[in-house]
Amino acid sequence: MAEVKLSIAGRQYSVACNDGEETRLLALGAMVDEKAREAGGGSAGLNETRSLLFSALLLADRLHDMTSGAPVAADSAPVVEKSSQVADALEGLASRLENLALRLEN
Repeated sequence: MAEVKLSIAGRQYSVACNDGEETRLLALGAMVDEKAREAGGGSAGLNETRSLLFSALLLADRLHDMTSGAPVAADSAPVVEKSSQVADALEGLASRLENLALRLEN
């Protein structure tokens, strides 16, 4: 079993993987780091849980576009509708994820 050190949004994580998968895991970590920085770029004070949540949403959006046959530009970023309903839904989801993360830590 190999161990890879990933840097995601300025934090270090040690992740175990099968031997020979280190390069792929580093590349995936770089993708997550890029999205984490993109997600937190305009939001000072975004905590780790929310940063990773928004990173996951950005990656899921891109994956959805790729699997649904929608054209994906190399540098496209998903457009998020700025409505209070979307903001409230994301806020609620982030709060639930934070609570879950706290329960998992304890």
